[in-house]
Amino acid sequence: QVQFVESGGGLVQPGGSLRLSCVASVRMFSIYTMGWYRQAPGRQRELVARIDSGGTANYVDSVKGRVTISRDNAKNTVYLQMNSANPEDTAVYYCNIYPPYGSDSWGQGTQVTVSS
Repeated sequence: QVQFVESGGGLVQPGGSLRLSCVASVRMFSIYTMGWYRQAPGRQRELVARIDSGGTANYVDSVKGRVTISRDNAKNTVYLQMNSANPEDTAVYYCNIYPPYGSDSWGQGTQVTVSS
């Protein structure tokens, strides 16, 4: 059974920064590609960024240059550093394996609200 616990969200002003963390209870965490996903109100959940076992990262176009995904395999933790936040980044952010482990594997997520 897998479990993901996200934290670090909150209210941030446009242009501000935030660092999200996710602790994953996943056996052999280091071999998996991990992803950060988000779901805005009224929209489907989307992949924001992913990082493979070798540390290679990929980003959705809307966050390129503003977001950095990283991982600490010793801590079973994946991070998302968000800079230059804008209101379109407002969403609940989740982490999961990429592709997602299963429909019932999602954690509670962490809310990010970008507003002045």
